[in-house]
Amino acid sequence: MAESKISPLAPEGFPALQPVAGLEMGAMYAGFRKRERPDLLMAVFAEGSVAAGVFTRSKAPAAPVDWSRKVLETSGGKVRALVVNAGNANAFTGERGMKAAVKSAAVAAKTVGCTPEEVLLCSTGVIGVPLNADLFEKPLERIHAGMSGAMWREAAGAIMTTDTYPKGSCKVATLEGRPVVISGIAKGSGMIAPDMATMLGFIFTNAALTQGCLQAILTDATNRSFNSITVDGDTSTNDTCVAVATGVGATYDPIDNPDDPRLQDFRTKFDELMIDLAQQIVRDGEGATKFVTVTIEGAETDEAAHTIGLSVANSPLVKTAIAGEDPNWGRLVAAVGKAGEAADRDSLQIWIGGQHVAHKGAVHPRYSEPEAATHMKGQDIDIRIDVGVGNGNATVWTCDLTYDYIRINADYRS
Repeated sequence: MAESKISPLAPEGFPALQPVAGLEMGAMYAGFRKRERPDLLMAVFAEGSVAAGVFTRSKAPAAPVDWSRKVLETSGGKVRALVVNAGNANAFTGERGMKAAVKSAAVAAKTVGCTPEEVLLCSTGVIGVPLNADLFEKPLERIHAGMSGAMWREAAGAIMTTDTYPKGSCKVATLEGRPVVISGIAKGSGMIAPDMATMLGFIFTNAALTQGCLQAILTDATNRSFNSITVDGDTSTNDTCVAVATGVGATYDPIDNPDDPRLQDFRTKFDELMIDLAQQIVRDGEGATKFVTVTIEGAETDEAAHTIGLSVANSPLVKTAIAGEDPNWGRLVAAVGKAGEAADRDSLQIWIGGQHVAHKGAVHPRYSEPEAATHMKGQDIDIRIDVGVGNGNATVWTCDLTYDYIRINADYRS
């Protein structure tokens, strides 16, 4: 497949991510991809680090998803390493797939000096192709010999598939009067429709937290970030988001309560980082030329608003109208109507780019289509809909659907 051009919605460059005390990483080309570019990442954590994770709800999960779920369930969250390969999803590969996962965990454990049950695994790439576990040993040894705490750009690049740019984010929170670093990377461009987690995301911090506390924070933040984006309505077999807290440098005991007042700034910054990464994924949606914010108000509940928002954001008719810069608000009405949640047709209101387009079940008398069309020509599209039945609200993010999406996916395995 030809190299994709960088998305027109991409940020100006890769951000400066601060090192996280207790974390080192490295990446290199190991042969999982057809083209020679980094495809293997290993991160190593200080002893005492704990991890939390959210995973795909797909009924056909990949072998590394099953492995990592089990690790978090049986280890009490204690982890020492994370290994990620790109180019092969190790999904729908039967018994061979799990054997490959077990072997890769064993190789990483030997390299790091821990047990296989302290190693998290993730894979991304083509589904249904057996994973050659022999490719792990020598590259992991080489990565381990040259790791550092500053290889964020290399790490983010090694986990990409159809991504056109690496994705990273960093925030510094105040906890117990001292700065705490939160740095993260993610990958995703297509097969993006979150369900529990989304794509691959890795968040690291030196805060001291128990696994239960970290899990609650991660799950809550995921719902507002990765679970509020969609590119194409397809959920991956490999979706995983992992958070690791090393606790290195902390002068306090690990915090167990996610609602502890001391965590207020930390949770705010954690959410901001997750939303940043999620939005970067949408901005790299396969073939995307528009970044779309869909805000739903007046629903029965926040959950209902979220469902309606995703109905709008996943609608091929809405997404192609946006690609064509056509303010066809009738498609928004149709997407709300099919969502399966309560909505009052005669109270429905729609805004495009801040302009009041429709109200009381009909077009607004002062609606200007040329004004709406001008907004649609921009890169950032804002749609707001009030369904008129309650106080529930939600925001989701998506992108347009263009000819390039078809081209990229038609050529994916070539």
